[in-house]
Amino acid sequence: MNDTPSPATLPQPVRFPPGLIVAVLAMLIVLLLPLPAALPVAGQRMLAILAFAVTVWVTEAVSYEASAIMITSLMALLIGTAPTLQDPAQTYGSSAGISMALNGFSNPALALVVGALFIAAAMTHTGLDRRIALLTLSKVGASTRRILFGAMLVIILLSLLVPSATARSACVVPIMVGVIAAFGVAQRSNIAAGLMIIVAHGTSIWNVGIQTAAAQNLLTVGFMDKMLGQRVSWIDWLIAGAPWALIMSLVLIFLVLKMLPPESDSVPGGMAAVNQSLADLGPMSGAQKRLASVSLLLLLAWASEGRLHAFDTTSTTYAGLVILLLPRFGVMTWKDLQARIPWGTVIVFGVGISLGTALLTTQAGQWLGAQVVAHTGLDSLGPLGVFAILSAFLILIHLGFASATALTSALLPILMAVLLTLPGDFSRIGMTMLLGFVVSFGFILPINAPQNMVCLGTDTFTPKQFARVGIVVTLVGYVLLMVFASTYWNWLGWI
Repeated sequence: MNDTPSPATLPQPVRFPPGLIVAVLAMLIVLLLPLPAALPVAGQRMLAILAFAVTVWVTEAVSYEASAIMITSLMALLIGTAPTLQDPAQTYGSSAGISMALNGFSNPALALVVGALFIAAAMTHTGLDRRIALLTLSKVGASTRRILFGAMLVIILLSLLVPSATARSACVVPIMVGVIAAFGVAQRSNIAAGLMIIVAHGTSIWNVGIQTAAAQNLLTVGFMDKMLGQRVSWIDWLIAGAPWALIMSLVLIFLVLKMLPPESDSVPGGMAAVNQSLADLGPMSGAQKRLASVSLLLLLAWASEGRLHAFDTTSTTYAGLVILLLPRFGVMTWKDLQARIPWGTVIVFGVGISLGTALLTTQAGQWLGAQVVAHTGLDSLGPLGVFAILSAFLILIHLGFASATALTSALLPILMAVLLTLPGDFSRIGMTMLLGFVVSFGFILPINAPQNMVCLGTDTFTPKQFARVGIVVTLVGYVLLMVFASTYWNWLGWI
């Protein structure tokens, strides 16, 4: 009898992900570089941690949740043993280091993200998001073009009411799969591909137009509070971003119709399937009516912030959550919620805020911003030129990131430090908001945004088709950014 173990039963050697090894090497290289005179030791160590974080995020060596724990531990160790800025003879200590690593969890921006996730969970729990989507589609008509416009209208409405891009796409995609089946067309037809690409790109476009539509926007608001001592209100963000998003919505539909021409102009049975799905839902439940009422009240509160009342977006959102969680009147319990909340996203978001804040607290962000200005000639350009270059940089660097939240955490504090270092009289807070718009440019690779991956999972389009449309959307979107920056946004005083 042969007792030799098969290869499958032999113990496998432990292999570390190559990206993690590269990340550790990048961190060590920064730590071992000669310390510049103007950079504190703690600042150099934060730059080393930033190098580690960016490498891990770009290579996806570990999950975002695991990377958040690693970054927290590195900050506790490296910052805890670093000399303080006030007295180089003293070290921060591990307690202060871990406090700095967890500082983001007390930021109002994180609280708003959690509140937004709760509302998105309530929408899913009650089925109100699906009802809104089906009701909208039932009103648009049965032609292919009308269906594409209807899909975009669904995205706009849900962007106002469901403050999570991933939740919106997860709701819309199954409905669109049903519509595609009703078309009677092949899964890889142009109709199917165009519809799903509109869902993916449309979601990213309206992440620009509505402040509460995406987590990276709320992170941007959090950094505004920390670095500039002020922030852009929900309605001001809408006034600035929605016109751009509306134009880009029409551009996207036009491009899809031209680059992926539908096989048919009519959709026999399409509306019948939508109407049947809507009929299957039955009349609105009491929970859906109460959630719809609270959602509309929240929209009104967000839009009137600073005009009719002095309560910020986070405070009004939590007031709405209290109503939704009330016994009898509410629409959900904690047990309903806890399984629907992506707690990993909360952890990553909190650590992202901590990372950006620590870059500023240790003077690393300011030092790096000054180096960028000194070695790029940005200080010789006007505000429009600065915006053009920084926007192009963000669009290109986004190709390496699978998360706009990670991109915002890593780079926005540095870019804000650059803006604060630049001479001249221009709106730093306005420029920060506009750069926050550009962070949502995840149009080229499916991996660049979660909603892209949700749509790719339907197998209705190829990455090549997605990129072909996405490259044109990116170029047109960038040109439109420049046009708006030189006209509309300039008139509003944001440049």
